[in-house]
Amino acid sequence: MDFIPPGTRIDFVGKRRYALLLSLLLIGAGLLSLLLHGGPRYGIDFAGGTLVQVKFSKAVGLKEIRKALQGLGFGDAVLQPFGQEGEFLIRMKRTTGELRGLSARIEEAFRKQFGEGTFEIRRVEMVGPKVGRDLRVKGLKAIIFALVGILLYISWRFEFRFALGAVAALIHDVLVTVGIFSMTNREISLPVVAALLTIVGYSLNDTIVVYDRIRENMRKVQGVLEEVINQSINETLSRTILTSLTTLIVVVVLFLIGGGIVRDFAFALIVGVIVGTYSSIYIASPLVISLERRTKRGRSRR
Repeated sequence: MDFIPPGTRIDFVGKRRYALLLSLLLIGAGLLSLLLHGGPRYGIDFAGGTLVQVKFSKAVGLKEIRKALQGLGFGDAVLQPFGQEGEFLIRMKRTTGELRGLSARIEEAFRKQFGEGTFEIRRVEMVGPKVGRDLRVKGLKAIIFALVGILLYISWRFEFRFALGAVAALIHDVLVTVGIFSMTNREISLPVVAALLTIVGYSLNDTIVVYDRIRENMRKVQGVLEEVINQSINETLSRTILTSLTTLIVVVVLFLIGGGIVRDFAFALIVGVIVGTYSSIYIASPLVISLERRTKRGRSRR
């Protein structure tokens, strides 16, 4: 199915400077947000601490919940509405050793404050600070190793200049996604790291399709590299849009009705699919042109 009519000639390469400016603005805004927030907002998985999810069957205010927690010495807990109406997350920095019998203690306090049968404690998660730090390091290593592996694979499969373009586009996707998470004050958790790795794989798949068509056209057409890349992007545009659109429909539905637990994961995928499609067209392939020009300039100087 051709979503884009054959013979379409959109000048993507000619607009690469505007795309670069947009990317720099997005990355800059994200880095500024991270700086102002003192880094990413890590979830319990990475920061360590305790999380309690509770669902009330009647309307309850944050002040009432905090009042019940103050009696247990948890007045500094962070309260956050979550999922459906009447559902809340309670976050505490203290961990396992200090919180023995936490669930039972909270149940007792809430029973006194709100009455029997008016609430349900749905989950209690505890992660020590050392475990959280180890998970954070391993998550970062997973992303770095994935990018190094991709660099080696594309250098072998295509050329080193193509590999640099692909890895630059993937780093761009991760930075923009993390920046948007910071700007929207969302948490970075293990599911979000899984989403970032999924984004890397998705965006790479799209980039490889374009690269493969560029290589085919370079064999068939003896022309300027800019024209070959532009032609290749236009020829694969229909496939790119259809793939991205169908994937986006799935993750949007997951975001809307999947529940609070998977919402951040789905949000990361929504951002990643959009940014990954954009970078495959405007970052990965046009960057090959810049590398080619720089190589030729270096040769002429010699």
